[in-house]
Amino acid sequence: MKITKTTLPEVKIIEPTYFEDYRGYYTESYSARTLAEHNITSTFVQDNHIFNLKDGTIRGIHFQNNPKSQTKLLRCTKGIIFDVAVDLRKNSPTYKQWVSVILSAENRKQILIPSGFGHGLLTLCDNCEIMYKVDNFYEPTLDRAIKWDDLDLNIKWPIKEPIVSPKDAAAPSLQDSDVNFTL
Repeated sequence: MKITKTTLPEVKIIEPTYFEDYRGYYTESYSARTLAEHNITSTFVQDNHIFNLKDGTIRGIHFQNNPKSQTKLLRCTKGIIFDVAVDLRKNSPTYKQWVSVILSAENRKQILIPSGFGHGLLTLCDNCEIMYKVDNFYEPTLDRAIKWDDLDLNIKWPIKEPIVSPKDAAAPSLQDSDVNFTL
Protein backbone atom coordinates (compact mmCIF):
# COMPACT_ATOMS: atom_id res chain seq x y z
CA MET A 1 0.00 0.00 0.00
CA LYS A 2 1.09 3.52 -0.74
CA ILE A 3 0.10 5.92 2.06
CA THR A 4 0.51 9.66 1.59
CA LYS A 5 -0.26 12.67 3.75
CA THR A 6 -2.49 15.46 2.50
CA THR A 7 -2.26 19.16 3.30
CA LEU A 8 -4.02 18.15 6.54
CA PRO A 9 -1.33 15.75 7.86
CA GLU A 10 -3.75 13.56 9.81
CA VAL A 11 -5.83 12.88 6.69
CA LYS A 12 -4.17 10.25 4.52
CA ILE A 13 -4.68 8.89 1.03
CA ILE A 14 -4.25 5.12 0.82
CA GLU A 15 -3.60 3.37 -2.47
CA PRO A 16 -3.66 -0.43 -2.21
CA THR A 17 -1.45 -2.46 -4.54
CA TYR A 18 -3.39 -4.39 -7.18
CA PHE A 19 -2.09 -7.58 -8.76
CA GLU A 20 -3.77 -7.93 -12.14
CA ASP A 21 -3.74 -10.55 -14.86
CA TYR A 22 -6.11 -11.94 -17.51
CA ARG A 23 -8.55 -13.14 -14.80
CA GLY A 24 -8.93 -9.81 -13.02
CA TYR A 25 -7.14 -8.60 -9.92
CA TYR A 26 -6.34 -9.25 -6.27
CA THR A 27 -5.71 -6.66 -3.57
CA GLU A 28 -5.63 -6.24 0.16
CA SER A 29 -8.08 -3.36 0.50
CA TYR A 30 -7.42 -3.23 4.24
CA SER A 31 -4.49 -4.48 6.34
CA ALA A 32 -4.25 -3.54 10.02
CA ARG A 33 -0.59 -4.61 9.97
CA THR A 34 0.32 -2.34 7.03
CA LEU A 35 -1.59 0.60 8.46
CA ALA A 36 0.08 0.11 11.86
CA GLU A 37 3.47 0.39 10.13
CA HIS A 38 2.32 3.93 9.24
CA ASN A 39 1.06 4.67 12.79
CA ILE A 40 -2.59 4.17 11.84
CA THR A 41 -3.91 2.01 14.66
CA SER A 42 -7.69 2.42 14.54
CA THR A 43 -9.66 -0.71 15.27
CA PHE A 44 -12.56 -0.68 12.87
CA VAL A 45 -15.84 -2.08 14.22
CA GLN A 46 -18.45 -1.38 11.55
CA ASP A 47 -18.65 -1.29 7.75
CA ASN A 48 -21.09 1.10 6.05
CA HIS A 49 -22.29 1.11 2.45
CA ILE A 50 -23.79 4.14 0.68
CA PHE A 51 -25.58 4.15 -2.66
CA ASN A 52 -26.41 7.39 -4.48
CA LEU A 53 -28.77 7.34 -7.44
CA LYS A 54 -27.99 10.73 -8.95
CA ASP A 55 -25.00 12.75 -10.08
CA GLY A 56 -24.76 15.95 -8.02
CA THR A 57 -25.76 14.46 -4.66
CA ILE A 58 -24.01 15.89 -1.60
CA ARG A 59 -23.84 14.05 1.70
CA GLY A 60 -22.37 15.99 4.56
CA ILE A 61 -20.64 17.57 6.28
CA HIS A 62 -21.18 14.66 8.73
CA PHE A 63 -19.49 13.59 11.95
CA GLN A 64 -20.24 11.92 15.25
CA ASN A 65 -19.50 13.96 18.38
CA ASN A 66 -17.43 12.80 21.35
CA PRO A 67 -17.37 10.55 23.26
CA LYS A 68 -18.15 8.30 20.27
CA SER A 69 -16.38 10.19 17.47
CA GLN A 70 -15.34 8.13 14.48
CA THR A 71 -12.30 7.60 12.30
CA LYS A 72 -13.39 6.62 8.77
CA LEU A 73 -11.60 4.66 6.07
CA LEU A 74 -13.55 5.32 2.89
CA ARG A 75 -13.46 4.22 -0.76
CA CYS A 76 -15.66 4.55 -3.82
CA THR A 77 -16.42 1.10 -5.26
CA LYS A 78 -18.63 2.23 -8.15
CA GLY A 79 -18.58 5.59 -9.91
CA ILE A 80 -16.65 8.69 -8.92
CA ILE A 81 -16.93 11.17 -6.02
CA PHE A 82 -15.43 14.43 -4.83
CA ASP A 83 -14.62 13.64 -1.20
CA VAL A 84 -13.92 16.21 1.52
CA ALA A 85 -12.40 16.07 5.01
CA VAL A 86 -12.54 19.18 7.21
CA ASP A 87 -10.73 19.79 10.51
CA LEU A 88 -13.32 20.52 13.21
CA ARG A 89 -10.93 20.47 16.21
CA LYS A 90 -11.37 23.94 17.72
CA ASN A 91 -7.79 24.46 18.94
CA SER A 92 -6.07 22.80 15.97
CA PRO A 93 -3.66 24.85 13.83
CA THR A 94 -5.64 23.59 10.80
CA TYR A 95 -9.10 24.27 12.29
CA LYS A 96 -11.69 24.88 9.55
CA GLN A 97 -9.27 23.85 6.80
CA TRP A 98 -10.36 21.18 4.36
CA VAL A 99 -8.88 18.85 1.81
CA SER A 100 -10.54 17.14 -1.14
CA VAL A 101 -9.70 14.09 -3.20
CA ILE A 102 -11.32 12.37 -6.14
CA LEU A 103 -12.17 8.78 -5.26
CA SER A 104 -13.36 6.38 -7.91
CA ALA A 105 -13.71 2.73 -8.75
CA GLU A 106 -11.08 3.37 -11.40
CA ASN A 107 -8.38 5.09 -9.31
CA ARG A 108 -9.02 2.79 -6.30
CA LYS A 109 -7.86 5.40 -3.80
CA GLN A 110 -9.06 5.45 -0.21
CA ILE A 111 -9.13 8.28 2.31
CA LEU A 112 -8.52 8.00 6.04
CA ILE A 113 -10.50 10.66 7.89
CA PRO A 114 -9.55 10.76 11.58
CA SER A 115 -11.75 11.47 14.54
CA GLY A 116 -12.21 15.23 14.93
CA PHE A 117 -12.81 15.77 11.23
CA GLY A 118 -16.06 16.21 9.34
CA HIS A 119 -16.75 14.35 6.11
CA GLY A 120 -18.69 15.18 2.99
CA LEU A 121 -18.96 13.87 -0.52
CA LEU A 122 -20.38 14.86 -3.88
CA THR A 123 -21.29 12.28 -6.52
CA LEU A 124 -19.87 13.04 -9.95
CA CYS A 125 -21.97 10.47 -11.81
CA ASP A 126 -25.16 8.45 -11.36
CA ASN A 127 -25.21 5.21 -9.36
CA CYS A 128 -22.24 5.77 -7.03
CA GLU A 129 -21.40 3.33 -4.26
CA ILE A 130 -19.18 4.14 -1.31
CA MET A 131 -17.99 1.77 1.38
CA TYR A 132 -16.35 2.83 4.61
CA LYS A 133 -15.15 1.47 7.92
CA VAL A 134 -15.56 3.28 11.25
CA ASP A 135 -13.85 2.72 14.58
CA ASN A 136 -16.91 3.47 16.75
CA PHE A 137 -20.44 2.19 16.37
CA TYR A 138 -23.13 4.53 15.11
CA GLU A 139 -24.69 6.50 17.97
CA PRO A 140 -27.80 8.41 16.82
CA THR A 141 -27.71 10.80 19.79
CA LEU A 142 -24.23 12.00 18.73
CA ASP A 143 -24.82 12.06 14.96
CA ARG A 144 -24.28 15.58 13.59
CA ALA A 145 -24.07 17.56 10.36
CA ILE A 146 -22.84 21.00 9.37
CA LYS A 147 -24.26 22.88 6.42
CA TRP A 148 -22.49 21.70 3.26
CA ASP A 149 -21.99 25.28 2.03
CA ASP A 150 -20.98 26.82 5.37
CA LEU A 151 -19.31 30.18 4.76
CA ASP A 152 -16.68 29.65 7.50
CA LEU A 153 -15.51 26.44 5.81
CA ASN A 154 -15.74 27.83 2.26
CA ILE A 155 -15.46 24.42 0.61
CA LYS A 156 -15.05 24.75 -3.15
CA TRP A 157 -17.65 22.20 -4.24
CA PRO A 158 -17.66 21.73 -8.02
CA ILE A 159 -21.44 22.27 -8.18
CA LYS A 160 -23.88 25.13 -7.62
CA GLU A 161 -27.21 23.37 -6.98
CA PRO A 162 -26.68 19.91 -5.51
CA ILE A 163 -29.22 17.34 -4.43
CA VAL A 164 -29.27 17.32 -0.59
CA SER A 165 -31.34 15.49 1.99
CA PRO A 166 -33.74 17.39 4.26
CA LYS A 167 -31.34 16.69 7.16
CA ASP A 168 -28.39 18.23 5.30
CA ALA A 169 -30.47 21.16 4.04
CA ALA A 170 -31.44 21.96 7.65
CA ALA A 171 -27.96 21.42 9.12
CA PRO A 172 -26.60 24.29 11.20
CA SER A 173 -23.58 26.38 10.33
CA LEU A 174 -20.31 25.52 12.04
CA GLN A 175 -20.76 28.61 14.24
CA ASP A 176 -24.17 27.36 15.41
CA SER A 177 -23.23 23.69 15.77
CA ASP A 178 -22.39 21.87 18.98
CA VAL A 179 -19.26 20.20 17.57
CA ASN A 180 -17.13 19.24 20.59
CA PHE A 181 -13.75 18.31 19.11
CA THR A 182 -10.47 19.61 20.51
CA LEU A 183 -6.87 18.46 20.17
